[in-house]
Amino acid sequence: MTTKKQTLNVLGEPLENCSCDPMTGYLRDGFCNTTPDDFGTHVVCAIVTEAFLEYSLSKGNDLITPVPQWNFPGLKPGDKWCLCVSRWKQAEKANVAPPVDLKATHALALKFVSLELLKAYSV
Repeated sequence: MTTKKQTLNVLGEPLENCSCDPMTGYLRDGFCNTTPDDFGTHVVCAIVTEAFLEYSLSKGNDLITPVPQWNFPGLKPGDKWCLCVSRWKQAEKANVAPPVDLKATHALALKFVSLELLKAYSV
């Protein structure tokens, strides 16, 4: 009998849902799970802010405009979204990193950013 290995968050606990409204995650399952083909490593569950959305847009990633053919509603401040860990780190260095839900942030994020830094932005 085999058991499925449970996905953990950055606190070492079972990964919690990030958002189903809007539906987020690389796998669009509401969780910040990842797979080997997720080259952006979408593992940080963030509560997006206006400053972050504008910053992301300035870097060529428009998260504001709806894209119906991809079933993407566009984000508004307060929405929770699985962000690429590298974009979150970049935004942090630019002083516009959005708050983070640690319980819904995948443990893989710790390969790229410290738990201490994530805790500084936790909600």
